[in-house]
Amino acid sequence: MNIEELRDYCLQKPGVTEGFPFGEDTLVFKIAEKIFLLIGLTEGNRFNVKCDPELAIDLRERYTEVIPGYHMNKKLWNTVYMDGSLTRKQLCEMIDHSYEQVVISLPKKIQAEIAALE
Repeated sequence: MNIEELRDYCLQKPGVTEGFPFGEDTLVFKIAEKIFLLIGLTEGNRFNVKCDPELAIDLRERYTEVIPGYHMNKKLWNTVYMDGSLTRKQLCEMIDHSYEQVVISLPKKIQAEIAALE
């Protein structure tokens, strides 16, 4: 997966917006103003995603391409390298999980609004 494919994949999710709140090098994807994925445009080979704490540890132990989130809360975020042996399916599953983690943390009313977009 390259950065363009990642962007397309994120933007097809209901309610997702993109922007550059941290400067022109960091592309950020949000749902209801909450971040679920960040990617640096200069490097472009890794992204940060939110993760259930237990799953985060499991993924780090299983895959050398998954490390504690760079510049993020290490308990809740992973940095995932896209230039290793992880498949597109595995990368998409990590993106999906991050999106879902943010959605379930939102108020029920907003969750219902997002569901209506599907």
